[in-house]
This record gives sequence, structure tokens and C-alpha cells, in this order.
Amino acid sequence: MSRWKPDARGRLEKAALELYNHQGFDATTVAEIATRAGLTERTFYRHFTDKREVLFPAANPLADTLANATATAPASLPPLAVITHALTEAAPVLEERADLARQRQAVIAANPELQERELAKLAALASMLARTLRERGLEATTAALAAEIGIATFKVAFERWINDPDRHPLAQRIRETLDTAGHLTAPAEHVAATDDVSFTGHEGVT
Repeated sequence: MSRWKPDARGRLEKAALELYNHQGFDATTVAEIATRAGLTERTFYRHFTDKREVLFPAANPLADTLANATATAPASLPPLAVITHALTEAAPVLEERADLARQRQAVIAANPELQERELAKLAALASMLARTLRERGLEATTAALAAEIGIATFKVAFERWINDPDRHPLAQRIRETLDTAGHLTAPAEHVAATDDVSFTGHEGVT
């Protein structure tokens, strides 16, 4: 019987994350990952160039989804509504891999070098969003600001989602966080009056 089983990449990713969380990223070897997955080191290197690529894959479906959703959002939407639309469209990409996303985040949180790599990835996403907004005809400064606000919103919402014991949807957390951001420049009495009001600022944006 052949030793090969389907979804070798998925098995390697799962094995790597388990080992990274159990014994640390730096202490884990490619040989250990391959052995845990029931595969060979050669197979590992067919799918990943190194241990870091398990956490930061070259092919990024999140970036592709964000770019496409931003480019195709209705023309009538204002900039932040476009970003909200893109982020909520991308949410299922992470939600369908929720357990792996939580394991990945735990690994990154425990390693300063990986934290820097994660910040660089988020900066690249912001640059991509700004470029896509400019291609929609938005002025450069406005596009950059909307993109940076969007990625900051996503970062906070993602952390809330990862740590949420009630497992609320990521899209809900994104909307709530953007709504909170909108209150930052409001008078204090207005913020207090709206603290318990559900998100309504972007109706129809999904």
C-alpha cells in the first residue's frame, strides 16, 4: 500500500502548528514536522520553503479576497464602507480555518521575530488595499488613510475573535470594531449614549 495520503500540505501544516505550540517554533525541526505528519522532509520542502512559510504562505487567499472585494465593491460606497465590505467578504477565509488560525496566532504571540513578520504582512495588506482604492479613483492620501484604518480595524477585530470564548463571527467583530473607531472623534456624551447600540453604520455592507 502506498504511504501517500491526500492533503499532504494540510497534514504538514497541522503537524507544524501542534509542534510549534507544544515545544516552541525555534525548537521544532522540519524533520519533526514531517515525522508527525507521517511524511518525509522531501515532501515538506515540496510544499514549504522553510518553517516560517507554514505561518506565512507565499500564496495568500486572504490578500486575494481582500483585493477582489475592494475592486468590485459598489461604486456608490464611501471609502470606509468599501473597506468594511472587503474585510467582511474575507472573513470566511479565516473562519473556515478557525482552529488553525488560533493555533497560528498563539505561535506568533510567543515569538518576537514572528510578531515583526506579522506586522510586515499587515503593512503589505494595507499597501495593497490603498493601491486598489486608488485604482477605484480615490485620491492617494484618502486611499492610504482608509486602508490603514481598515487594517488596524482588522487587527483588533481578529484579536477579539481569536480570544472570544463565545465564538462570535469574525464579520461581526469587524463591524463592531469599525463602529467603535467611528466613535473616537464623537463627543463623550454621544459615545456613552451609543455604547449599547448595535452596529448600524454600514447597513447593507456584507
